[in-house]
Amino acid sequence: MVRVTVWGENVHERNEPEVAERYPDGMHGAIAAGLTELLGDGVRTRTATLDQPEHGLPQDVIDATDVLTWWGHIAHDQVDDAVVRRVHDAVLGGMGLLVLHSGHYSKILQRLVGTTCSLKWRNEGERELVWTVNPAHPIAQGVPHPIVIPAQEMYGEHFDIPEPDELVFISSFAGGEVFRSGCCFQRGAGRIFYFSPGDQDYPVYYQPEIRRVLANAVQWAAPRTRGPVPEAPNAPRDWFL
Repeated sequence: MVRVTVWGENVHERNEPEVAERYPDGMHGAIAAGLTELLGDGVRTRTATLDQPEHGLPQDVIDATDVLTWWGHIAHDQVDDAVVRRVHDAVLGGMGLLVLHSGHYSKILQRLVGTTCSLKWRNEGERELVWTVNPAHPIAQGVPHPIVIPAQEMYGEHFDIPEPDELVFISSFAGGEVFRSGCCFQRGAGRIFYFSPGDQDYPVYYQPEIRRVLANAVQWAAPRTRGPVPEAPNAPRDWFL
């Protein structure tokens, strides 16, 4: 069983009635429900939000998490650096991390990949097509080609990230832009997947194809090993003999 913690900023849902109506259980609630729907007994989910003590991510929760999903947007600066360090160390030790939509600007992704993660954007409710460029990848299994999202915020290149270890999806938009929308990274022993669809103004996380991507990504990112941040001990000559 994969233990998943679904982290959501939960600011739009509390402050904007239209978002609360669209996501009555929060975006984090919709994401967690989709994982349970598709993975059943193969997953155990919990949710955590920014307003909770330690943002709902104390050390015991992190220790009991195989995969953490992260959605943030307008309160990145409010995330405590101590929590970021905790998550960072857990990823290096093997915990999986799914960073969603505007989480590209999160402290945790910027720290793990070492760049600004900036991009072009426009929110006019344009159609997005999510194209599979690596159909053999586990995250792409059972995913239609393309995924059609009727209305979504546009994200466009240049996307300031390192070259992904694996690129699974690219998106195209009605305005002509393209975007690397499904990117895999390895940091330490941990696997990271960034997936861009999911603006709060649209019901994207109810869409079956999007839920399939997230469920696949959770299974892909689940730890192969889990432990502390790898050390670099002194090694005297002939230590292995």
